[in-house]
Amino acid sequence: MGKTIYIVLTDTGTLLSKAIGMYTRKDLNHASIAFDEGLTEMYSFGRKQPHNPFIGGFVQENVSEGIFRDANCAVFRCPVSDGEYEKMRQKIRFIEQNKDRYKYNFIGLFGVAFNVKIQREHAFFCSQFVATIVNEGGVPMFTIKPNLVQPHHFTNVPCLTQVFEGKLQSYLTKVRGKQERQPVRMGLWKSLVVRLLA
Repeated sequence: MGKTIYIVLTDTGTLLSKAIGMYTRKDLNHASIAFDEGLTEMYSFGRKQPHNPFIGGFVQENVSEGIFRDANCAVFRCPVSDGEYEKMRQKIRFIEQNKDRYKYNFIGLFGVAFNVKIQREHAFFCSQFVATIVNEGGVPMFTIKPNLVQPHHFTNVPCLTQVFEGKLQSYLTKVRGKQERQPVRMGLWKSLVVRLLA
């Protein structure tokens, strides 16, 4: 049957994002991976506390608030097999269960700037994390190592199809609104009628 994953690039407007942008000369400098169209399950490595950029690590991101409220984005989808999808989810679950051991890879960012592979155990920056997850799921997107992958590299991956570019909140309104407008199944109507008439 197959599944779909989503790679989301954002411009959050944070100081770190701006600093990375000075090097990459790109606008969208944060990468995340999501497992549903509405981005309710979206993961990355970033700030763990909204007002403190220096405490970073594994995060499940809430795209409706905080640094994402005014963010611009590009959303890409990628078809994967059921097995690949489950491998990625398992890796996410493992990191989530051990998240206190994982840190944000600030040192690795300097390695990217100088094209030097700096491998640190239990440490990722955002695009390194996403590249690692897809690699371990069996969907390698790059010939370079994950610790050299930058967010804009995802825009040139053949298996990724861009489905949106613009304000993140506009995307959420479009997608989640569509989901909320789905017709109610007949089985649900029947159960409501039975309850009313009982």
